[in-house]
Amino acid sequence: MSDKSRWTLSRALRRENRLMVGKLAVVVLLMFGFGYAMVPLYNAICSALGINVLSLSERQHAVKASDLKNTQIDYSRKITIEFDANARGPWEFKPALNHLEVHPGELATVMYEFRNVQLKVMSAQAIPSYAPKQATAHFNKLECFCFNEYTLQPGETKEWPVVFVIDPKLPKDVKTITLSYTFFEVAGKGQKQAVLMKAEPKL
Repeated sequence: MSDKSRWTLSRALRRENRLMVGKLAVVVLLMFGFGYAMVPLYNAICSALGINVLSLSERQHAVKASDLKNTQIDYSRKITIEFDANARGPWEFKPALNHLEVHPGELATVMYEFRNVQLKVMSAQAIPSYAPKQATAHFNKLECFCFNEYTLQPGETKEWPVVFVIDPKLPKDVKTITLSYTFFEVAGKGQKQAVLMKAEPKL
């Protein structure tokens, strides 16, 4: 191969390398932009799907202990409450009981345990659902962890109570209610919390 051919080939290779570097730089910028937009995108998706709206609805339908003073317990019937837990991510989430029998109007409590098994700080929020659907309006919670977002350190375990009462007006044909919680990670918030903790001056 002549010197001119080698020079032409070397020039072509350098041009191709520059083009490849340029393409890789564009990909890096796009990935960075996508990561930066994840949090507002997540919030927009949650709003569109009604996830945060559901949490607000739960707050609006929460009852206070004072509201139960005149509630009559219906000892003539029992309702089986089944407890379910789902985790959308690498963590552990479970109820202390699989089911519980209660009388309508009777105050009851069940504990849920959540453990962050990741090696990073994470933030998450639980979304409740009920089956059958007609039981939703009659499942009154005085205390519930689904009202808030929680930040957990790596390996940290938390326990939360769900304090509830079934409205005696629950239709007679409903004998079993399933309370199901799904924990979603709140994108970006755990990482922000970790950065803030590292930035705090040590006394």
